[in-house]
Amino acid sequence: MLLSLRIENFALIDQLELEVTAGLNVLTGETGAGKSIILDAIDIVLGGKTTSRVIRSGEDRALLEASFTLEPRLEMWLASQEIDPLDGELLVCTREIVNAQGNFRSRSRLNGVLVNRQQMESLRECLVEITAQGQAVQLGQAAIQREWLDGFGGEKLLKERSQVASAFTAWQQAQQALERYRQSERQRLQQQDLLEYQAEELQSANLTEPDELDQLGQERQRLSHSVELQQQSYEVNQALYQNDTGAPACADLLGQALNTLSAMSRYDAQVEAILDLVNEALAQVEEAGRQISTYAGGLETDPQRLQAVEERLVELKQVCRKYGPTLVEAIAYRDKIQAELNEITGGGQSLEVLEHTYQKSQTALTQICDRLTQLRSLAAQDLEARLIAELQPLAMEKVQFRVEILPASPSMHGADLIHFLFSPNPGEPLQPLAEIASGGEMSRFLLALKACFSQVDPVGSLVFDEIDVGVSGRVAQAIAEKLHQLSQHHQVLCVTHQPIVAALADSHFRVEKQTTQPGAGSEARTVVRVTSLDQQQRREELAQLAGGHSAQDALAFVDSLLKQAAHLRHQDQTSAGQPSKIAAKRAKFKTKSS
Repeated sequence: MLLSLRIENFALIDQLELEVTAGLNVLTGETGAGKSIILDAIDIVLGGKTTSRVIRSGEDRALLEASFTLEPRLEMWLASQEIDPLDGELLVCTREIVNAQGNFRSRSRLNGVLVNRQQMESLRECLVEITAQGQAVQLGQAAIQREWLDGFGGEKLLKERSQVASAFTAWQQAQQALERYRQSERQRLQQQDLLEYQAEELQSANLTEPDELDQLGQERQRLSHSVELQQQSYEVNQALYQNDTGAPACADLLGQALNTLSAMSRYDAQVEAILDLVNEALAQVEEAGRQISTYAGGLETDPQRLQAVEERLVELKQVCRKYGPTLVEAIAYRDKIQAELNEITGGGQSLEVLEHTYQKSQTALTQICDRLTQLRSLAAQDLEARLIAELQPLAMEKVQFRVEILPASPSMHGADLIHFLFSPNPGEPLQPLAEIASGGEMSRFLLALKACFSQVDPVGSLVFDEIDVGVSGRVAQAIAEKLHQLSQHHQVLCVTHQPIVAALADSHFRVEKQTTQPGAGSEARTVVRVTSLDQQQRREELAQLAGGHSAQDALAFVDSLLKQAAHLRHQDQTSAGQPSKIAAKRAKFKTKSS
């Protein structure tokens, strides 16, 4: 249940603290006084959509804060989110809206813990049900009627509908895959032929090494100049290790130097470092001589291998011209077209496999849609009985109502068309709600629907924004009594222009616009003020609603309304034999406040 609402710099409100009570809370005031701003604040603090325009002009920050008492369902939700109650028994919802230097942001907190939008949407279902202006018009839409019926069906129905959505997505994907396969068959075959030709050509080229061209180029150079390389190897061997001409080779000269240095080292130890260097050089020259000899021995003139290398080079260069320009790119292209070929042939799936998958998904979708239809039929029967029972006290004694469920093509929402059929007058046939219901009948229908929902899915607070618009007389009295009846088990907040409704309020608030006095360096500003009315102020306010002035006849009418309201409350208490839930809450929080 909502305890208090604090608002700062929101729309026309600069500062406002509103404490509401259990039972029926009524907001009255002239048209345009700002009553709906209060309800907008409740909506936004609980995660409703917002923009920077809600921030009071001249300010860069708005703050909304709503405090609620804890109910068992709410305590379980908080525990699941690992959020501790405040003072063991409170939940404080805060939303800060900032637009500083064109940077808009909004943050929500629960008892000081930062939460996201999804958490707030989930929490909202436990706290408040808001019926805003315009919902009665939306109620005539088939999609809205389906949402109402599904919501009335409860968690089991909604879970089944979620499974329908998953089955529909799987069926749709299978259908699209099959249609793509069939529709692109000719194009697919042509593309497949081209890709198969290219894949075969690249496969036959046996592309394995990205640097094969470089390796073959080097091998061709070696094979083409084998005779020269043999001659040059011989010359290097002669110069380094063994000279057949009788001239000393490099190894001979290093040997002579090594002998001389060895003799010198006997007299001067400083020569030993040079001796080591020459010794290493001699070893390296001898090793180089042996390796060049081995290299020369391995050189052969191989015309056949040279021809094979030449042919392979021609083949690879041709592949590079078509699919390159480099061998690396040609290999990448080969892998790419192989993947495309796998995809175009169904990734290994044949037409029969795709058809089987489609049929299987269609059967699954049909079965789960049938289960959803059965659950909707059961929910419809319950809703029909409950709604008629709620409408009859609202000056619609002979009303007829039926939920029509017609077969339709499967969709994310099932395979049903939902229509609310309605007949307010005896002898008249059932017709679609949107085509026959007047504005006043729509308002009563919506109120009755909310009452039905409050029975199957209890929520702490019910908020109504001019649910009684467009009605008067006996109908207004019936709506007032229905709101009073709801307030015995729920906290109700209601914006109204009906004195009959306002007279039944447990707490009555007047909303009005005021103009502040200009101060030093500041201009006069329009602000919204909310006043909690005492008994005399209520009489005057109700007289204004009833007759537009506080004349004696209007006050007499108001006194009769207040007397009827007191009599109705007394009847509720004596007939029940015990205090209602909401009366118990009144006593509980009265004790706490004292």
